Amino acid sequence: MTRVHLSDVQSGGRVVDDVNAGPGEELIRLDRRIEKLEATIESCRKFMLASRVTIAGGGVVLIGMLVGAISFDLGAIAAAVAAFLGGIVVWGSNLSTSNEAARELTAAKEER
Repeated sequence: MTRVHLSDVQSGGRVVDDVNAGPGEELIRLDRRIEKLEATIESCRKFMLASRVTIAGGGVVLIGMLVGAISFDLGAIAAAVAAFLGGIVVWGSNLSTSNEAARELTAAKEER
């Protein structure tokens, strides 16, 4: 008996019944799942890179205002803090998603 994952739910809302699936169908399902998880990990990497750039940009603006290289402006401070903190949140969220997908990918490869 094989497991049915939530990601196996089709667009029609019904769950794929793979209890009686043959080895070929099971292998195809696992290959699709592996490809999907690899795509998720790659997407997370891209978002993590973008969030690092955002964190660095916000930090540079804040430091620039602190040393006087950039004129003090309340709107710029708010934007820099929002960029810095938002980047941290996006990076952390994508890191945890990437780690979870990596664990699922390892399990799917072992099952395959």
